[in-house]
Amino acid sequence: MDDVRSVAALPGSFSRKIVKGKEYWYYQTPDLTGRQMQIFLGAASVELNTLIEQHRQGDATTIHLRQLARQSIAAGCLSLVSSHAKIIERLADAGFFRASGILVGTHVYMAYQNYLGIRWQSAAQTVDLDFAHAGRNVSVAIPSDVTMDMGCEIEALKMGFVPVKSLTTYVKSDEQDLQIDFVTCRHRGGDTPVLIKALNATMQPLKFMEFSMEAPIQVTLLAQRGPITVNAPPPEKYALHKLLVYGERPQNMRVKATKDLAQAASLIDYLAKNDAELLSETWNGLISRGPGWRSRAIEGLKALKERYPQVDTAALPQ
Repeated sequence: MDDVRSVAALPGSFSRKIVKGKEYWYYQTPDLTGRQMQIFLGAASVELNTLIEQHRQGDATTIHLRQLARQSIAAGCLSLVSSHAKIIERLADAGFFRASGILVGTHVYMAYQNYLGIRWQSAAQTVDLDFAHAGRNVSVAIPSDVTMDMGCEIEALKMGFVPVKSLTTYVKSDEQDLQIDFVTCRHRGGDTPVLIKALNATMQPLKFMEFSMEAPIQVTLLAQRGPITVNAPPPEKYALHKLLVYGERPQNMRVKATKDLAQAASLIDYLAKNDAELLSETWNGLISRGPGWRSRAIEGLKALKERYPQVDTAALPQ
């Protein structure tokens, strides 16, 4: 720990808990075995809040990374809006991604641009932040001995989020369109929300979710606050999962389905030109999972061909 000169350089994060109406703070960090431990610091105070703010600002390395992120944004790399970055950074610092959490949805699609070194013609910001956990259905190559309290972390943002929909979604009372969704793989309980103990969070099961959550990768999101490293689905799985989602969506959700096709088309077009073998291998693995998987994937593929006939789909035989 020779490189730790002040509270700003400490690895780990601070977590707030409300007990019987009083505010208390904890410091959490991995021990020598890699297991997350939590240290009680005491009740909230001016002095403690000052130390926590110093940690948030970061040490020289953190400041340098923040400068690099801002330079990359100025050079044309895509960045997050401030409010979204604050949410993702908070959950990252609290250990969400170390606890096998995965960022999914449009924010990941946007991050692929920097990851792959390309730029989509259209990449509008989304107002939903989608966080996922594999639950017990998928084996993921990420340490899963980290624990956290999701509700406390969201409350600590002090952004006015409140839980709705069986605690699987958080919305802002003054900004209804901005919401945080927690999803997981479908289980034997069907659509019944499931509690992920490692996160103390309730998540909404979704069909076919496990496909995009196998063998996650790490990508870096850029923001003025600095870089944020997250777990994400591999691009090829994200793209083909969007075809599945399209085939599963009902008619009254065709607006979202249109977005699904647009994202799938962009990624499939890139992969067909740069790694057709990987795309083909992933597609064959998908359609071999069963008739339900195959029929929905093919329905999505047919819609993609009709709407984006210029996209090369030779690696996706029906």
